[in-house]
Amino acid sequence: MTHGARILHLRGAAGMDAIYRKISWRLLPLLMLCYAVAYLDRINVGYAKLQMGADLDFSNQVYAWGVGAFFLGYCLCAVPCNLLLEKIGARKTLLRIMLCWGTTAAVGAFVREPIEFYVIRFLLGVFEAGFFPGAILYLTYWFPSARRARVFAIFAAAALMAGAVAGPLCGATLTYMNRYGGLSGWQWLLVLQGLPAAALGIVAYFRLDDQPEDARWLSSFEQQMIAQDLARDEQALTGTANNDDDEDEQPSALATIWSLLRAPSIALLALANLLLMAASYALMVWTPALVQRWGAGETMQHGLLTAIPNLAGVIGMIVIGWDSDRRRERRGHFIACVVLAVGGLGLAIASDNQLALSLAGLALAATGVAAAAPLLVSILTAQLNRRRAAAGIALVVSFGLVGGAVGPSLGERILAWGDSAAMLAAMIVVYLAAGAILLWALRLAPRRGGPSAGHGETDKMARN
Repeated sequence: MTHGARILHLRGAAGMDAIYRKISWRLLPLLMLCYAVAYLDRINVGYAKLQMGADLDFSNQVYAWGVGAFFLGYCLCAVPCNLLLEKIGARKTLLRIMLCWGTTAAVGAFVREPIEFYVIRFLLGVFEAGFFPGAILYLTYWFPSARRARVFAIFAAAALMAGAVAGPLCGATLTYMNRYGGLSGWQWLLVLQGLPAAALGIVAYFRLDDQPEDARWLSSFEQQMIAQDLARDEQALTGTANNDDDEDEQPSALATIWSLLRAPSIALLALANLLLMAASYALMVWTPALVQRWGAGETMQHGLLTAIPNLAGVIGMIVIGWDSDRRRERRGHFIACVVLAVGGLGLAIASDNQLALSLAGLALAATGVAAAAPLLVSILTAQLNRRRAAAGIALVVSFGLVGGAVGPSLGERILAWGDSAAMLAAMIVVYLAAGAILLWALRLAPRRGGPSAGHGETDKMARN
């Protein structure tokens, strides 16, 4: 490459970076805020339970069934919701689901009987099911595969941020709003964290655009450059098992789902995500209990220490996602996440309940666990053409939610034996299994033709 050609190439790369930064600042802050609210609406029942038990006389079994009802609704509706988003667009989909889930979450403040609680939690899962897989699908409309790890990581960081502030926020609402206006603190909690979702759905409808070609804030040249980048990605999938349908015939939704389930690499990615989310949710839910067992003192200190792993996870997932995109490499970074997670959990076990060392180990583990999820989703989307992306993303995310439902309950049973080391050891086994299965999936992934030179080879990037 001549010096002049190199300068033109660098200017072109810098220009594309500027375009994608512009898109990121337009889309990600709002999507992250929406996801943070969704996450709070998903987990705030655990805090509301502290007062609901006294007001409604609900047993622990009632809460367990309520949590299960949420996951059931989510898993049943994730794929249909994503297929609908593909047909009607993200703006209408986000408006519908956020209005519905925000209203449903707020109405949950007025349940009185267990059956009402079950119905509300089931409907919350039904309506929220379309958000996370829909947001991932939506971002694939704007970013090529070589740039997705960092984008997915920044978006997913909203959940960890929400988890870090959930305790103080929910605790303050329960304490200071209790009996205000004749409502209990748990009722205010559900109302005040539910209604913002409905308002954000309206904002998203007017703020977001369905496709880059609809965005008036992009110039025609910028739209053309994005279209070319995305076309290269789609071209890279031509002629594979994931793209063997006749271009003139659209397969039915059931045919698409069945073909995805029969694709070994996609099925293995779904299983890997199930195990990954089981470990992730177990770590997230039981971190407060572990910190308490390790000797955290007063309530304020306990809350601050619990936030450390979440903060480490946020930083780690963004840094590792950015580096994965910069190097255009996925497999090695995922292995690094496994090493961080297993090493951190091992350090926590070996520390013999010493608070500082145990917490440092937990922070390392949280970094690996958190950073692995965006990498897995990036690997997944790099194997799906646009026709199959909606169903494929939702399918794999649904499997992850199954893991999210199972992981904390298994952790509870192990902790009930009184041994935190046993729970951490079980997480090591689960995480190693997730890593091994993902690597197996990469070996079975169908080979594809790569995109044009200078724009990265999607298949090579996923395998390396």
